[in-house]
Amino acid sequence: MSKENYDVKLAVLETLPQEEIKAPTLPVDVFIQEAENLYVWTEEDKEILLAKGLDWKMFVEDLPIRTGACRYAQAMWMKERYSQEEASKVWKEKSPKAYEFRNDLLADLRFTFRKRPDLITRVRAIADGEGDADMIQDLMDISVLGKANVPELEKKKYDLRNLELAAQKSDTLAELLAKANGTTLDNSKAKEIRDRAFTHLKEAVDEVRDTGKYAFRKDPERYKGYISQYKRR
Repeated sequence: MSKENYDVKLAVLETLPQEEIKAPTLPVDVFIQEAENLYVWTEEDKEILLAKGLDWKMFVEDLPIRTGACRYAQAMWMKERYSQEEASKVWKEKSPKAYEFRNDLLADLRFTFRKRPDLITRVRAIADGEGDADMIQDLMDISVLGKANVPELEKKKYDLRNLELAAQKSDTLAELLAKANGTTLDNSKAKEIRDRAFTHLKEAVDEVRDTGKYAFRKDPERYKGYISQYKRR
């Protein structure tokens, strides 16, 4: 039901004022479980809570829907987060070998084209620059330059498969780097929706808890169901 709840609430979440959005201050899975516990707890106190002015439909009946939406939004955020972290891990493993491969190719072209000033100038231009994005572009540029001068390479019995491999690596590494660094976790759309779902759920939880704590301020046995057990630790 979480996906259905999320779909029901998405339009509401997207229209929440930006200044009202709150990032979670406790583990989201804990908060969701406490919200579910709260929903069950309130059933016995419905008449008393209604008498204190609690909007039952808006905050209690809607609580399971808000909870489900938050659970799904959290799952989507965690999926993106770990996907990005995994991409970063793979990039760290693959990039050193990619740099080495790029450097070897440049050495190959410098040697092969050493008597061709026009081509050596182009090799130097490719080698100019630094950084991950530059290395990825270098691989594609090397592939293009090599394929445009196959006869020169064939004279040296060069393995032309390296040129195709360079192009393939450039494409693969570009996609990997984009996934690892393209969108920061803090600015993720999935994180924003998760924070909005948390804020929407917290609104209901706070309203129910505040009313319950007021209504049962002289009844410890009922009062305890309206406070966060996590925050009491």
